[in-house]
Amino acid sequence: MTHDTIGVAIAGTGFGQKIHIPGLQHHHRTEVVSVYHRDPDKAQAIAAAHQIAESASDFNALLENPAVAAVAISTPPFLHYEMAKQALLAGKHVLLEKPMTLNGAEARELYHLAAQKNLVVTPDFEFRFVPAWQCLAEYLQQGFVGEKRLITINWLVTSRANPDRPWNWYARKDQGGGALGAVGSHAFDYVHWLFGPVKRLAGHLSCAIKERPDPKDGDRLKPVDADDTCLIMLELADGTPCQINITSVSHHGRGHWVEVYGDRGSLVLGSSNLKDYVHGFTLQAGQAGETLQPVAIPERLEFPQTFADGRLAPFIRVVNHWVKAIDRCQQNQEVSEDPVAIAPTLREGVYSQLLMDLTHQAHTQGRWLTVPDLDTYLDLG
Repeated sequence: MTHDTIGVAIAGTGFGQKIHIPGLQHHHRTEVVSVYHRDPDKAQAIAAAHQIAESASDFNALLENPAVAAVAISTPPFLHYEMAKQALLAGKHVLLEKPMTLNGAEARELYHLAAQKNLVVTPDFEFRFVPAWQCLAEYLQQGFVGEKRLITINWLVTSRANPDRPWNWYARKDQGGGALGAVGSHAFDYVHWLFGPVKRLAGHLSCAIKERPDPKDGDRLKPVDADDTCLIMLELADGTPCQINITSVSHHGRGHWVEVYGDRGSLVLGSSNLKDYVHGFTLQAGQAGETLQPVAIPERLEFPQTFADGRLAPFIRVVNHWVKAIDRCQQNQEVSEDPVAIAPTLREGVYSQLLMDLTHQAHTQGRWLTVPDLDTYLDLG
């Protein structure tokens, strides 16, 4: 197994500066060797601020750099497909922020391209790597709740409740903006991870704040057509009903909670921390007839190091799994799958994107839609 350092370029300097750069610099196997920004002065300034050797304002030039073996992409969603495709065609592994692309067909094309090129594309689905979530997965795997009767997910936050928050790409549905893409993509991924595939779904999407000021245009109000509230009903393949309620505009939202009710017991995972979507999760468990009790998270699941920004520790775990997948790829080895802490691949990213596509369609058509089998869907490409 190789233990060489992997040279990584950064594309996307918002979330990229906050999480990707420090996370990749922290990991012992990855070295940030270049940073991309379309403005050359900003690219140079960001590189200098983070002690990165090179910068680029031409993405193709960045990909031609022999020191770059992989690219971490955290640009706005409407840029993901083209940038990831360019990176794969240039022979680079990719760490890709969610939502993967603007639609399932684009994500599916990237999946097949990565397979043809024998390259790794890893989506940044961080919740799979948070200790309390991994503990929940273990309890489910052990059959703690018995036969599931109901799953509810409430993700109610205040991040966009202020109507004065500036207009940008996030306000535009055609550029991948909205709560469904931002957090629904995570919810669909962990539903699949924890509970299995979805048989059918229905959805209602709405936008409460229909205008926001554009600071680049004298704070002139511009229209918002991306969703800020999502109500989604799922029927899982095993028949379990699942309700997902998401909003980013609740002034006093209760945070992020997942509740699982079965014939033998219940599990409640949640955090009321509205400022950090990773810090603060607790798990409660109770058998039928007993009260819910806090669960002590096993030390073996805990982060070896935590940071002020809760997103950083699980991201470093994502990087670690990405690195291991690259190692296996280079050795032509099969990627082993741990059902509790499985490293997501682009296959899981395609499924999340498919469910988002179907939610938009279900909303438009006002009806339940059947979810195709993932293998069947991938074969369509």
